[in-house]
Amino acid sequence: MGSRQPKQLLLAFFGEHVVDGATGPIRASVLITVLEGADVAAPATRATLDRLVHSGILARSRSGRETLFSLTEHGVAVLREATYRVRGPRPFDPQGSGWTLVTFSIPEGQRMLRHRLRSTLTWEGFAPLRDGLWLAPGEVDLAGSLEPLRQDLAPNTVVAFHARELAGFPIGESVRSAWDIEAIRRAHLAFIDVWDDPSAMTVAPSALTVRTMLVADWLALLRADPRLPAEFMDAEWPATRSVETYRRMHEKLAEASAAEFAELVAARPAAKRRIGSSDRPSAPSPTPSAAAHPR
Repeated sequence: MGSRQPKQLLLAFFGEHVVDGATGPIRASVLITVLEGADVAAPATRATLDRLVHSGILARSRSGRETLFSLTEHGVAVLREATYRVRGPRPFDPQGSGWTLVTFSIPEGQRMLRHRLRSTLTWEGFAPLRDGLWLAPGEVDLAGSLEPLRQDLAPNTVVAFHARELAGFPIGESVRSAWDIEAIRRAHLAFIDVWDDPSAMTVAPSALTVRTMLVADWLALLRADPRLPAEFMDAEWPATRSVETYRRMHEKLAEASAAEFAELVAARPAAKRRIGSSDRPSAPSPTPSAAAHPR
């Protein structure tokens, strides 16, 4: 797999452990500890947290000397939109038949919004075909996908259609020009190579960090694979093996990583405990395994 960026790891952590739970804000020290296990230095984690606050994904607060981070409504919407595919039973199958076509027009001065829209389309399997026309396999729930951006998109910014292939106009060449199918295959094989190895359980010092790395890699693979129809693949297409590999490793890590998460969230500096009390604060119930609850 390619190098894991701090943003990927943080989004994986919040999507896996926080978005569905009632844990409250997460201390910066917890996030730094988890990412340090993945060889991300503390300054890089802090800088990425700043950027996620600036982009509206996270909100920052303070409790004494502690800096805390929580998901904003926008952050929750973004991560929950990804939940269905992350946890779904067939994440590499097209959503329905035919093709979804999209064009959009965003002024040059709104580069951040343009980037967010393109990122959303890429996650949903779209690729630019030609002259501002984006194509995705199947019947994409575009309204649901764009909901987190709705308040920022002016009316008629995005125009979309559902289409089917016409006789005499085969779409195969267009598909091969829009997507590098062999690169998608290599992404699957790289994921399998890393996570089908039993030694992956010890790639980091804690199960919580390993699980965060696993989910970050899974998100990257889901982003790389647009869910093309089976006729564009061969009999050796590795998507099924990727799903099996992810679920097997996720299940192996679930119990230990949930316990570590609960312990980290429950822990507080000694100075913040009640004077004379030696009891450790009660740990919240661990968040359910992400793979166990498809939406």
